[in-house]
Amino acid sequence: MLTEFSLLVAQTGERLDRYLAEELPDLSRSRIQQLIEQGKVQLNGNVCTTKKINVKVGDRIFVDIPAAQPLELQPQDIPLDILYEDDQLLILNKPAGLVVHPAPGHADGTLVNALLAHCPNLPGIGGVQRPGIVHRLDKDTTGAIAIAKTDIAYQQLQAQMQAKTARREYLGVVYGAPKTESGIIDLSIGRHPQDRKKMAIVPIEQGGRSAITHWQIRERLGNYTLIHFQLETGRTHQIRVHSAKIGHPIVGDPVYGSGRSVGVNLSGQALHAWRLKLQHPLSGNDIQVTAPLPQTLTRLLEVLRRRIDG
Repeated sequence: MLTEFSLLVAQTGERLDRYLAEELPDLSRSRIQQLIEQGKVQLNGNVCTTKKINVKVGDRIFVDIPAAQPLELQPQDIPLDILYEDDQLLILNKPAGLVVHPAPGHADGTLVNALLAHCPNLPGIGGVQRPGIVHRLDKDTTGAIAIAKTDIAYQQLQAQMQAKTARREYLGVVYGAPKTESGIIDLSIGRHPQDRKKMAIVPIEQGGRSAITHWQIRERLGNYTLIHFQLETGRTHQIRVHSAKIGHPIVGDPVYGSGRSVGVNLSGQALHAWRLKLQHPLSGNDIQVTAPLPQTLTRLLEVLRRRIDG
């Protein structure tokens, strides 16, 4: 059984193995290089045997990954909070704690398992192990996530994500009080050099990829701040890494946060994919969906506001 990935390149100039290491974070760089040497990677329909080739915008990459222990995807009746649905597209409000797709350590109980029960025709769209998944949210990040229900929808939505025409907006609570009301964080991100489970600020010449986050203060809460984030790029853990780098980590972030307690039992980082804007994959009509805040984040804001008032 093979795990298959089909990728459309949106940035020119990066070496093939580095590009794949960012797009497929579950694989090590050495594993990716091995797959290239084995002829498991195709570039624009041709088998690629060298890692040193640079990818270009519009390049199509197909990767076959032999699975030593294949994951058998089973439909599971897991409740879904549906924000929008038609025959092409599904937009959900993902809860904290729900892993998006199966992986070692999370063979079932994922969003994909729930989707297979809700959409029986989903298998095979966009990859064997990640059917329909156009973009990801971290396990403990809540909010709006788009799912493609057909091949054409998958291709169109993925193209919008990579062309930056789809807009993803987040709300997050950070530690500290930024001195300005808004700003732009333009710092490239790559795999942490010592810990591959983490991301870090990595110069482009050392394998990092361009990452740009726009932010604006929504509410000042003493030594905490509610911030509206807009992603210009979509790197793994982008908001969490950028926020930590400028000295204002996301509250409750177990990886990049400060570890300080806020007196509220959070299930993870206080980060919510609040609004998703995109074009319908067939009609081209604009779709805007807003995901209600989870109870934990609402509770956190109430506690912080009472501290200010008290």
